[in-house]
Amino acid sequence: MAAQAAPFAAFVMDARTGQIFYEENAETPLHPASLTKMMTIYLAFQAIQRGEITLDTVVRIPADAADEPPSRLGLRPGQEIKLRYLLRAAAVKSANDAATAIGYAISGSEEAFAARMNAMAQAMGMTHTHFRNMNGLTEEGHYSTARDMSILGRHMIYDYPQYYNLFSRRTADAGMAQVNNTNRRFLDAYEGADGIKTGFTNAAGYNLVASAQRGDVRIIATVFGGTSTADRNARISRLLDMGFDHAPAQAQVVAVDPPVVTADDLREVAANTDAAPTAPVAPDPGRVSGPIETSLRPQPRPGSTVVAFASGVKEEEIEDALAQALAAPPEPATEIIMTAAAIDPAKAPLLAEEPEVVTRFSTSGGSLWGINLGSYPSRDAAERALIQVALAESSTLDGGLRRVVQRSGGFDGNIMGLTRDEADLACRRLQARNTTCFMIGTEE
Repeated sequence: MAAQAAPFAAFVMDARTGQIFYEENAETPLHPASLTKMMTIYLAFQAIQRGEITLDTVVRIPADAADEPPSRLGLRPGQEIKLRYLLRAAAVKSANDAATAIGYAISGSEEAFAARMNAMAQAMGMTHTHFRNMNGLTEEGHYSTARDMSILGRHMIYDYPQYYNLFSRRTADAGMAQVNNTNRRFLDAYEGADGIKTGFTNAAGYNLVASAQRGDVRIIATVFGGTSTADRNARISRLLDMGFDHAPAQAQVVAVDPPVVTADDLREVAANTDAAPTAPVAPDPGRVSGPIETSLRPQPRPGSTVVAFASGVKEEEIEDALAQALAAPPEPATEIIMTAAAIDPAKAPLLAEEPEVVTRFSTSGGSLWGINLGSYPSRDAAERALIQVALAESSTLDGGLRRVVQRSGGFDGNIMGLTRDEADLACRRLQARNTTCFMIGTEE
C-alpha cells in the first residue's frame, strides 16, 4: 500500500571522501522515521567499546519499551534479554520496542538517551537534526535531513567496521524470534549493497540510507519520502548508480578518530532539550543545501596510518567478529582525503518528479536575472540539460541556481540568481555553440 504523500529529499556522496554528487532538499528537516535507529545503534556500539555495557549484558525490559507500537519484537515488561538480541532486532527488523530498550539500558530514560543522541549529532556535524526518542516514531521536534542521515551512515560504516556487517544480514536470531531484514529486497537486488537502514511512517513516507561497495569504491545514498518500497528502492538505485559512475576508482585512506562527546556536552544538550525548536516538516524550494563540512573532511593527523576498510565478511563470521571486538582494541576508523571527480552530465540522476527543486552550484548574489534553456518533455530531460550547461559554462554561471518549472507545454529549464551581465554573457556563449538560451528577469 502506498504511503501518504510526503516531502521528498535525496542525497548521494562518495562515502570515502564525502564528495557530493547530488542533493535535493537535502537540508530540509523532515521526519526520519526508523533511520533514527542508526543513532541508537551507533551509541550502543560506542557504549560497548567504552565498556559501559557488553553484548551479553542482560537487559530488563521497561514498560515504556514493551508498550511501543509496531514494528515490534514482542518484548514484555520485566522480561530479560541480552543486548545482542536487542541490537539485532533494532538493526534488522527495525523493532521499536528493542530500540527503546537499548536506550533505557544505556542511559536509564528516554530523555537522557535523547540528550546523548543530540550531543553525538552535534559532534558529527548533523546541523539540522534533533532527536526526541530512540526509535523514530513521529513526534513533534524529532527531525533530521537527508544530508545529516548520510553523515550518520558514514560514521556507522567507518567508526565501527567490526559491527557494520550486522546491517547486511537478511535474517537474524533475536533471541525470542528469527527476524527478517526490512531492507532485504534492496540488499538482494543491488550489486554490492550491504546496508544500512530503512524507515517508514505515514508522515515520513518510505526512507532509506543505503550503502554499496564495488571494488574500492563505496557510495552512500539517502532518500526521504518515497511513495512505496519499490519507489524508494528504484530511486536509491539510481542515486547509487550515479555515484559509482562518477567516483574515482582510488582514493587515499587515513585513520581518524570517531566524534567524541564529553560529560559537559551531555549536560549542555540536556539543559537545552526543552527549548529545541520545532522544525518545519515540509520541502522548501528556496532552501539551498551546502557542501559537507569539515567534520567529514578532516585533515590527516601527523603519523596517521594508512588503512583499508575490509568488507565482505560472511554472515556466519559476524558473531565471532562482534565477540572479538569486545576483547581487542577497536579497529581504526577510516577516512579519506577529498579528491576531485568530474561529473558526466549525460549520466545525471533521473529523480524528483514532484516538487520544484532549486540546487546551488555556489553562492548566489541574490540577483533577479537568469537564463532559460527552453522547454523539455520531462523533468529529467530539463534537469539533465541544466547540469550540462552549468558544467560547460561554470565560469559564467558560478552562483546560478538550477530551477525546473512545470508548465502546460512541458518543463522549463532555468538558471536563476544571476546579474544581467552574467545572464547576457552566458546566453551569448551558449548561443555561439548553437544552444538555445533566452535571458529572463527584471532589474532590481
